[in-house]
Amino acid sequence: MKNTLKKLYKKEKLTMITAYDALFAKIFDDIADIILVGDSLNMSFYGASDTLSATLEQMIYHTKAVCNGAKKAYIVCDMPFGTYPDSKMALENAIRVYKETCADAVKIEGGAEKAEIIKTLSDNAIAVVGHIGLMPQFSRSEGGYIVKGKDENSRKKLLEDAKAVEEAGAVLLVIEGVKEDVAREITKSVNIPTIGIGAGRYTTGQVLVWSDMLGFFEDFKPKFVRRYLNGAELVREAVKKYVQDVQTGKFPGEEEIY
Repeated sequence: MKNTLKKLYKKEKLTMITAYDALFAKIFDDIADIILVGDSLNMSFYGASDTLSATLEQMIYHTKAVCNGAKKAYIVCDMPFGTYPDSKMALENAIRVYKETCADAVKIEGGAEKAEIIKTLSDNAIAVVGHIGLMPQFSRSEGGYIVKGKDENSRKKLLEDAKAVEEAGAVLLVIEGVKEDVAREITKSVNIPTIGIGAGRYTTGQVLVWSDMLGFFEDFKPKFVRRYLNGAELVREAVKKYVQDVQTGKFPGEEEIY
């Protein structure tokens, strides 16, 4: 049965994981509540240094692939940088996502300054997931990935952003790179589920990038990531074994021959 908002709201703790293709989406589908087709694919899948050059065409392509693989999970498509500078363009691009994919919602980075955009999409039957705190699409303008909620002004801004996003009609709220006590306060202050990433233990749920948590992305490991598998090393050893078997004549064997 397909995960719906009504079903998600009943769960005490929600789990979200990224996916970019049908293969991994199918694996995650029976396990995670929500699959995020994140613009993080621009780094882990494409090899770029940040998310900013991801295009709408890329996001639609990968979201279609994920929708082909996942039939149960609630699927969220990241709106990439530059596709929602104002309500008109945001609506045009979000309509494309809805028409060309089976995504359940789109995700937009930004707080009170994006409330009008979120309301426009919500008023036009497009579900929106908000995203506040450390926002990767702002990393270049802010000079890096900066944890938020460290002082009173930052705490107040985050709380105002959360309420503005909720009041505009967002159905879920991602809180990234925020001090745990502030993320806890935000979660208590809103009536929609919160999904934390580097935001401590007290959000409604958690999200991780699949290549981080499964150990395929080796360039660096953010503090908030727990690696549940040394995926890159396991694959590396398996491919070495394949090469060795080919070179020694062990593959193909009798059982692999027609």
